[in-house]
Amino acid sequence: MWPFSTLGWPESTPEVKRYYPTDALVTGFDIIFFWVARMMMMGLHFMQDVPLRDVYIHALVRDERGAKMSKSKGNVIDPLALIEEYSADALRFTLAAMAAQGRDIKLSTQRVEGYRNFGTKLWNAARFAEMNAAATVPGFDPASARETLNRWIAHETAKAAREVTEAIEGYRFNDAANAAYRFVWNIYCDWYLELVKPILTGPDGPAKDETRATVAWARDEILKILHPFMPFITEELWGVTARRDTLLALAPWPALSGLDDPQAEAEIGWVVDLVTSVRSLRAEMNIPPATLVPLMLVNASAETRARAGRWSDFIKRLARLSELTFGEAAPQGAVQLLVRGEVAALPLKGVIDLAAERARLEKEMAKADADIQRVDAKLANEKFVANAPEEIIEGEKEKREEAVARKDKIVEALERLKGAA
Repeated sequence: MWPFSTLGWPESTPEVKRYYPTDALVTGFDIIFFWVARMMMMGLHFMQDVPLRDVYIHALVRDERGAKMSKSKGNVIDPLALIEEYSADALRFTLAAMAAQGRDIKLSTQRVEGYRNFGTKLWNAARFAEMNAAATVPGFDPASARETLNRWIAHETAKAAREVTEAIEGYRFNDAANAAYRFVWNIYCDWYLELVKPILTGPDGPAKDETRATVAWARDEILKILHPFMPFITEELWGVTARRDTLLALAPWPALSGLDDPQAEAEIGWVVDLVTSVRSLRAEMNIPPATLVPLMLVNASAETRARAGRWSDFIKRLARLSELTFGEAAPQGAVQLLVRGEVAALPLKGVIDLAAERARLEKEMAKADADIQRVDAKLANEKFVANAPEEIIEGEKEKREEAVARKDKIVEALERLKGAA
């Protein structure tokens, strides 16, 4: 709902009042001519002014295959049923995250369920903070943080707040929702809370006090950023995580400045990128999680050596490494990774059967090629394209995109194996 204000008619008819939206109208494209254009013309004719400054044309909600919902087709998704099962917040976030301009929403219960899980992740993060006595500290200034981890999360929080704000102001609500999602799940929950665990469970001291305050501060900023998309869970968490005098809905929007810290981002970002690259390689090569592998940093700079020394325990634990060493050249049978301009090598000879792995990947490549050719044959058939429903054709295109993405990953894995030969 948009705010409305009372606008008077010309002085000749002062007794007549009308209500117009003050700024914007949200509507579907199918009634632009029937309603929106006529509103504009009537406003210009009778009021000598446009009734709307902005018109946001939202997407149409279709079923998961892209077909228009119809009772006769039996593909209508009842929003009340989705809310009952997954919550209003999950449905609201789903619609925002999928509302790309110029594209309809293909709604599926799996997507709503996924964002319900996101809400659970947020709740668990707040619970983790509470269990570790991370409470809101009045007047806490994250710019005063000394710990690199805390300066890094302050930097990332300010960056996320800017991205979300700019996207909302540009009516790119899907970009705003996805930026918030990436920051909360990938950065705050998966990395920051994981990296601060040893500090929070360690001995008391200034570092622990600062980290507790920073965990709570970042959590509060997250609740503000997410509130437009998930108002119920964020309002509830806002109320239970600290004693507050106002509702979250009345709290000021994040306007974070002076928190950019390229040095902290370079250090923690390197740790994150290195662990992520090793994890991706392990998944590509089917290396079991229980198998520990060595990692060598090749011709590492003095700065990288210092970072590796400070974060060695974290890297070995999170990447499942047996050791972290330095060398002048990558050992034979090693797969090389490029992480922020420097080389890391995983010696896989004796860890996996390189020939068997190459044969498996080539088999997967052949399957991906067959999937692409099958879809191409369908789409090249003029009779099929002319007679098939639009949602079927779109489904085939999506299958092709998925197969191409799968093939690209396989090609990359095969190239890495060549370097390990």
